[in-house]
Amino acid sequence: MPDEAGFLSAAALADSYRRRERSAVEVTREVLDRIDRLDGEVNAFVTVTPERALQDAERADRALRDGTAGPLCGVPYTLKDLVPTRGIPTGYGSRVWRDPAPAADAPVAERLAASGAVLLGKTTVPEHGFKGDSGNPLNGPCANPWDPGRTPGGSSSGAAVAAAVGYGPLHQGSDGAGSIRIPSAFCGVFGHKPSFGLVAHPPASGFALSHLGPIARTVQDAALLLDAMAGLDPRDRLSVPPPEPSFADALRRPLPRLRIAFSPDLGYAAVEPDVARIVATAAREFADLGHGVEEVDLGLDDPWWIERDLWLSMFAASCPDALDHRDEVSPGLVRLVEQAAERSSQAVGEALDARAGLLLQIESRLSGYDLLLCPSLPCTAFPLGDDQPATVAGQAYDDLGWTQFCYPFNLTGQPACSVPCGLSDGLPVGLQIVGRRLEDALVLRAAAAYQESHPSILPSCQPRPTPSSPPT
Repeated sequence: MPDEAGFLSAAALADSYRRRERSAVEVTREVLDRIDRLDGEVNAFVTVTPERALQDAERADRALRDGTAGPLCGVPYTLKDLVPTRGIPTGYGSRVWRDPAPAADAPVAERLAASGAVLLGKTTVPEHGFKGDSGNPLNGPCANPWDPGRTPGGSSSGAAVAAAVGYGPLHQGSDGAGSIRIPSAFCGVFGHKPSFGLVAHPPASGFALSHLGPIARTVQDAALLLDAMAGLDPRDRLSVPPPEPSFADALRRPLPRLRIAFSPDLGYAAVEPDVARIVATAAREFADLGHGVEEVDLGLDDPWWIERDLWLSMFAASCPDALDHRDEVSPGLVRLVEQAAERSSQAVGEALDARAGLLLQIESRLSGYDLLLCPSLPCTAFPLGDDQPATVAGQAYDDLGWTQFCYPFNLTGQPACSVPCGLSDGLPVGLQIVGRRLEDALVLRAAAAYQESHPSILPSCQPRPTPSSPPT
């Protein structure tokens, strides 16, 4: 399996191209063949684009021969099916809002096309990305490769599955309340939610709370993908310039000794005992890498009400006619839009004020620390077809309230990643690393140092037969 093109890193592929050991067309054909053979079992793709992929690969081979190739030239990648892509159906996981042929690329699609990478297709999402599971009315759920009876998580469901099963090295995700980190943790891959604004949003996006970022098998590949995605765009007034040096270059620098805070619960979160044990062990291992690690009591109150009110307003704006199509729309999404109608503009304003206060509170309580470690999620993957876990450590949650380690850092705009740190009953567990806003490079460097010291936990799963289940 490590010799298969779909499991090679972006750096390894680029090296093989330089040595003329492989061509981009050969690699693309091999990965497309793997998708054709295996995706009926995991359903990572809603749309595969073989003609576009081979055209991209032919252009890449010409650039490689001409000496004009960039670092991602000829490397396969996928786009999440919430990203408008010119001429390629963008489904949003929906039969109602599916756009069969968008007229223009979103900024991230435009930037990745310009990088010379090879687009394989669009990956499965829940409808409008509204939940932490993969089920949707358009093409049905995708399955977790570690256990096909379990969810891969959402909403970047297909992206994480594609990374885990060897559909190339690079996969774009987005994250409004954990949607990069949830499936990355559940599928045993690496996912990074960048600082807000680092990757530009499409114009008139209804997902203005969401962060666009990379999912990959390794931190190094994620850094390469983030370098291609990041940057100012005039269509997004909140976008920011990329850093100097690049993220890939930053990974080559040794880490200084860091002062790291570890919080097992952020002050309010329930966690399954075995997940808590595995994450605590991973946090202690940073001390073995030469860093100072201190367990801290953050004493935060659960900010779910802030995320919920802003999240509801986002979906009300994105799906204004959901109630007119309630028989064709996911029941959970209908319920969110109904709840949004009950919220006042004052409630949204109060949530915005509280969001600003939360950032100041977290900055104050982590003053003097370089990074924060905590669980990515409080549990392992729950049954396929459920919108959320029934309980977590005996507690029940509504909607995305169970992602209590994820949404605080959407509200603050800080960078946060999930790196695999072990298995609980054969299912992956993720460690979350959080940094100060725009200090994504330090988060990635710490994640790379941890991952390099734990090569045995890199995902090596193969898809297994998926139990038949209707689209949800």
